[in-house]
Amino acid sequence: MLQQRTLKTLTRAVGVGLHSGQRVELTLRPAQPDTGIVFRRVDLPIPVDIPVSANAVSDTRLASTIGSGGAKVHTVEHLMSACAGLGLDNLYVDITAEEVPILDGSSASFVFLLQSAGIALQNAPRRFVRVKKTVEVREGSGDNLKWVRLDPYHGYKLSFEIDFDHRVVSSTGQRVEFDLGSGNYARDIARARTFGFTRDVEMMRANGLSLGGGLDNAVVMDDYRVLNADGLRYDDEFVKHKMLDAMGDLYLIGKPLLASYSAFRSGHALNNRLLRELLAQPDAFELATFEDEKDAPAGFALPARAW
Repeated sequence: MLQQRTLKTLTRAVGVGLHSGQRVELTLRPAQPDTGIVFRRVDLPIPVDIPVSANAVSDTRLASTIGSGGAKVHTVEHLMSACAGLGLDNLYVDITAEEVPILDGSSASFVFLLQSAGIALQNAPRRFVRVKKTVEVREGSGDNLKWVRLDPYHGYKLSFEIDFDHRVVSSTGQRVEFDLGSGNYARDIARARTFGFTRDVEMMRANGLSLGGGLDNAVVMDDYRVLNADGLRYDDEFVKHKMLDAMGDLYLIGKPLLASYSAFRSGHALNNRLLRELLAQPDAFELATFEDEKDAPAGFALPARAW
């Protein structure tokens, strides 16, 4: 049986929110089988649990936000991406503010935290959402066209293409493919940082956003160059970060996908629309388990690989 996974022990981190600039403490705890990933606002007078799901996404401007009642948690995608890359099914995320800490701007710090706590196998079958037919969402046309698609695939692979009219981004790779069965998430994707432009940062701060952003947790560019002294971590770091985000956004469906994901200029909003479109078509997917690990796609039956 391909088993569900949680943490062996709890682990903690302290940081600031990218947009809020607020100090926040994060505690990642093991959870029982079939719990899923649940964010808990422990700073509220009465703590509120927010289980992840496509329908829990309440805002997709600049980040993915989930909510329940009046309680919200912003910028969940980097942590969710790490959970997807390492194959974690069940987890409690206790958080003391309304935004997940940005840490170094990638998911690498979350990967380190999760692997340091250890991955534990559980006595319950891992449940997948298997895509049975193509589902696509398109937006705009011509130079404003964006689209995103899920196709049937025995495994999980992703293809992402960006199209930024900026001399620095244009000089790097703008298309990347990653297959969870043959690639190594921690090595190939997790270290890609969020990025922004000085002109946009100034505008966002004037509107009370990006208050916690800086050169220690983002790739920042002016009109001509990368301002970070250490440069880029990957030759194609920009598009790899968009893929990192997409993996986190898609894992908000609550279970790992068996599908091929393709995207052109997609973002948080379009990724969530894709999940909702999939769930709105009952004949487009099914839940799947693997009683024999040998029947599972490559990469899913193995323990999460370290760095």
